[in-house]
Amino acid sequence: MPAKRPLNATVISSAKRERKAITLDIKLEVLRRFEVGEKLSQIAKALGLAVSTVATIRDNKEKIKASSQIATPLRASRLTRHRSAVMETMERLLHVWLEDQSQRNMPLSVTIIQEKAKSLFDDLQREQGESSQKEKFSASKGWFVRFKERHCLPHFKIDSIAPGNKDTYPEVLKSIIEEGEYTPQQVFNVDETGLYWKRMPERTFISVEEKAEPGFKSSRDRLMLLLGGNAAGDFKLKPLLVYHSENPTALKGYSKPNLPVIWRSNKKAWVTRSIFHEWFTSFFCPAVEKYCAQNNLTNRALLILDSAPCHPANLSDLSDNVRVEYLHDSTADSVQPMGQGVTSTFKAHYLRRTFEHILEATDGEDTAVIREFWRNYNIMDAMDNIAVAWEALRPATMNSVWEKIWPQCVQSQSVSQTDNIARLRRNIVTLARTVAFEEIVEADVDQLLQSHEEALSNEGLMQLDQEPAGQEGSEDAAPALRQLTTRQLAAAFSHFEAGLQVLTSCSHDDEWKLKVSRAINDAVTCYRELYSEKKRCSKQPS
Repeated sequence: MPAKRPLNATVISSAKRERKAITLDIKLEVLRRFEVGEKLSQIAKALGLAVSTVATIRDNKEKIKASSQIATPLRASRLTRHRSAVMETMERLLHVWLEDQSQRNMPLSVTIIQEKAKSLFDDLQREQGESSQKEKFSASKGWFVRFKERHCLPHFKIDSIAPGNKDTYPEVLKSIIEEGEYTPQQVFNVDETGLYWKRMPERTFISVEEKAEPGFKSSRDRLMLLLGGNAAGDFKLKPLLVYHSENPTALKGYSKPNLPVIWRSNKKAWVTRSIFHEWFTSFFCPAVEKYCAQNNLTNRALLILDSAPCHPANLSDLSDNVRVEYLHDSTADSVQPMGQGVTSTFKAHYLRRTFEHILEATDGEDTAVIREFWRNYNIMDAMDNIAVAWEALRPATMNSVWEKIWPQCVQSQSVSQTDNIARLRRNIVTLARTVAFEEIVEADVDQLLQSHEEALSNEGLMQLDQEPAGQEGSEDAAPALRQLTTRQLAAAFSHFEAGLQVLTSCSHDDEWKLKVSRAINDAVTCYRELYSEKKRCSKQPS
C-alpha cells in the first residue's frame, strides 16, 4: 500500500506558481552580465530570477540578440503570437510620430492615435504589395491598450478652454513682472521650430526632379532650431541647432564653438531635456549676464516657456538670477511670442537668403549650373544662411510679437507681422524668377513656408525609416582609441560596475535599476567592442 503524501506537500504541489513576464530588456541585461564574466548564480540573485531561467536565457543567446534588432521596444514582454513585418513597422513609425507630436506639444487622444495607426498600416500594406493585403487591422481599443503597454506610453488627454472663457495668463504674467520689477529687456521667450533646410517650392524643376529619383530625399532632411530673444526686441539669442549627425562631412575642419549657431546632435534631430538643460545653464544664463552688464541692468531675467516635454520643470532651481515661468498648455500656441510671427518671418528670410545665395553663385542663368550648386548645397551653407536670416529680423519684429501676452511693452510703431511676411513673400517670388524659377507664384512660397510646421506625414515617416544613419557623409564613427590596453579597459569596466552597484543598491525600483544600467552600458558600447576586439587579437597566433 503506497505511503500517504504529507498534507503540506499536497498543498504546495497543487498551488500554481506565479508566472513572471521576462522583458527583452532583462534578457539583454542577463547576457551583458555573462559577457563581463559574472556567474550564473550572481546574475540570478542580482536580477531576482531563478537560476534555471538565467541558464535558459544564456542558452538562447542568439535568438534573443536577433529579437533585439526588431521594432519591439526593450521593455516589451515576450510576444505570444506572431506579428507581421507590416505591423512591427507600423508601430515603430507610429511611435516616432507620437514623439514628434510630443516635441511639438500637440494634443493627442486615443481616437487620433488609432486613426493615424490605421492610415499608416494601410499605406505600408500598399507599399508591400498584394502579398500582405490579407492581414486586417482595425486599430481597436484592445490593440491600443497592448501598444501602449509595449511602448510604455503615458495617458493622453486634450486640454482645451471652454468657449467664452478668457485666458487669464496675461494678467498672471503682468503680476509676475511687476513683482520682480522686470523691464522688457529682462523678459525672454524661446521656442523650438523645425526647418527643412534643403527644400524648394514644389513646382520648381529641382523639386520635380528630386521626386522622380529613388531613395532618400534631401528635401525631407530636417533640423531643429531653438530661437528666442527679449521683449524689448534689442537682444536675439544665438540660435541652437540640433541635427541628426554630430560630425557631418561639411563641418570638417570647422571649430564648432566658432559656428554661427550652437551645434548639438540628436538621432532624430530633436531638442531633448538634456540638450535644453545644457543650453539653459551653459549658454542662456551666461548670455543674459553679459547682456545685463553691457546695458547697466541688474543681472536677473524672466524666461517664459511652453510646457513641452523637452523643457525641464526645475530650471528655476539652476540659477539664482533667472526665473522660469511656464505657459498654460491650453493657450501656449495662441500667445507664445516666438510663435506669433518670429519663426514664420525667420523662415521667410531663410528662403529669401537661399535664393540670394543661388543667384550669387550661379547668376541665375544656366539650369545645369543651378542643379550642380544645389547638389552641393550642404548643412554648412544652410547654417550660414540661418545666421543671415536670423540677423535680418528687426527689433520691431521681435518686439511686436508680445502684443497678446504683454501688450504694455509693445511700441506703437511696431509693424504688422502679416504685412511683413506678405512683403517678404513678394520679394522671394521676384528673386526666384530671377534665378530661372519662372513658374513660382506666391502660393508656392506660402505652401513651402507652412510645410515646415506640418506634422510628419505617412510618406515622411516611411522615408525617415529608410534614411541611412548620418546623411551628409557623416563621420560619426568612434574616435581612434586604439592606444588603450585591455588591462586599462578592464579596469575602467570594473569602476563602472562598482559605480552601478552603489547607485542600484540605494534604489528598490527594478525599472530604475535597469534604466540606469542600460543607459551607462549603452554609453560605453564602443569601448566594450574595442575590448572584445583586443582580446580576440591577443589569442591569435603571431
